[in-house]
Amino acid sequence: MDGMSAVKYAELGTFLRSRRERIRPADVGLPAGPRRRVPGLRREEVAQLAGASVDYYNELERGAGSQPSEQMVAALGRALRLSADERDYLYRLADRPVPVQGGAASHVHPGMLDLLDRMPATPAQVITDLHVTLVQNPLAVALLGDQSGLRGPRASFVHRWFTEPEARELYPEADHETQSRSFVADLRAAAARRDAKDAETGTMIRTLLGVSPEFAALWADHEVAVRRKDRKRLLHPELGLIEVNCLHLFSEDGRQRLLWFTPAVGTESAGLLELLGVVGTQSVAEPPVTSPRRTAGSSPRRQG
Repeated sequence: MDGMSAVKYAELGTFLRSRRERIRPADVGLPAGPRRRVPGLRREEVAQLAGASVDYYNELERGAGSQPSEQMVAALGRALRLSADERDYLYRLADRPVPVQGGAASHVHPGMLDLLDRMPATPAQVITDLHVTLVQNPLAVALLGDQSGLRGPRASFVHRWFTEPEARELYPEADHETQSRSFVADLRAAAARRDAKDAETGTMIRTLLGVSPEFAALWADHEVAVRRKDRKRLLHPELGLIEVNCLHLFSEDGRQRLLWFTPAVGTESAGLLELLGVVGTQSVAEPPVTSPRRTAGSSPRRQG
């Protein structure tokens, strides 16, 4: 049974069903609709939220089907608004390793997901303190590109900024130096906030020191500054230059941030942001499997 016992398959199905039945459609941004005969969400709604086929999700609830991947377990945890303990339990039922906190498969706090769902007209996303994108709404994908499915070191935008020249296409060249300095100062603050033995942070810093002279020089300056708000100039492949205010809401432990983007006053960015929904979302070269509520449409886009 793909590494899972019949007992775990059965418990997995029962657990998914119990979590599904406790959620109201409004909790996840769905209309209640008429003639709803079952408590909580319908199976097809959970499948939609998790980016799975209805048939596959039905099999999981029946205690059958193939073993869910780590990415699918993460998507189900977010769709069902699981707590951190519930999310870890789901991984164990699926015989998948529980992700390290702060990585690309990190648990997203249900409160942040709720806020994200309540911002459909504003580009917004949740990232970690190492700038790993965990989840995006469709307008954030349209503005920044789909970043939520990358794994390994490349999942961090800071890593890509200093190792992949195309990552910098998101910003005008005149802003690159400022962005580099800001990323490094923010990373130093994140490294100090985490445990000194945190492998993810230590590996990332050592790698960047070895491959990027620019990063090494900035790191030696010992600047520390948490990014709490920014005024950014972003380059969109179809709409051109868009000036935005990037606002941050932090989780209690500081490891996750909800970012949302508003038009900068005195610019034409308000109209440009409205056009994002018309232009459609952008995709990177390695599109992830994510919820259709988070992504929609497609047109070529560099990684950002």
